[in-house]
Amino acid sequence: MNRRQVLQRATWLIGGAVAAPTVLGMLNGCSGKHSASAPLELDSKQRAIIAEVAEIIIPRTDTPGARDVGVPAFIEAMLKETFASEDQDFLVGGLKDFDAQAQRVHGKPFLELPQAQRVTFVQSVHDSATAAAKARQKKRQGWKELEQNGTVPVSQLRSIKKQLTKLLSHGDAASRRVRPFILTMKELTLLGFFSSQVGATQILQYLPVPGRLDACIALSEAGNGKTWALETPYRF
Repeated sequence: MNRRQVLQRATWLIGGAVAAPTVLGMLNGCSGKHSASAPLELDSKQRAIIAEVAEIIIPRTDTPGARDVGVPAFIEAMLKETFASEDQDFLVGGLKDFDAQAQRVHGKPFLELPQAQRVTFVQSVHDSATAAAKARQKKRQGWKELEQNGTVPVSQLRSIKKQLTKLLSHGDAASRRVRPFILTMKELTLLGFFSSQVGATQILQYLPVPGRLDACIALSEAGNGKTWALETPYRF
């Protein structure tokens, strides 16, 4: 299985498009090219926040959680070895904003909150980011309809003018990196978990040596309804 197939599987698992930095990281991870800028170094607090958020996204239940399968190490490796320096800066900046928001809302940094409050805070930040992403998608759909139809209601002209002004002022690089920290964490956590040995073999169905091909059968007949795992799970 090549990297493009891995990304297709990951997109299906996440339930939406994978952000550009993650896509480029997966496609270029083994290229051997390294940035000329100083390497990314996360401090202990940043590592702890990444580990805690990943564990909240996939907690330990009757199956291992994100920490158990090495997801935090996977995320750090992705950031350090495959993300472009500007994408690293954007995500680390988002991490700092995430911690600052916890301070503003609850009066304490994220890691000092009680566990239940951490979970609630992550959920609220996630829901807000998801709602904003859906709103952006709706705007993009409006632009697509304008392109196809060549007309637009007068009521939408002011909104379109604002969007065009913002696009011209920020440029393509800024518009490419609109993925909030929490959503990038979500996709990296899911990608890391389901490509790990535990995620692939205990949660998904995994067959290292495929057998015969049974085409066009119900999913329930192809492994008790489980999604197929990646062919080469990692182990940290």
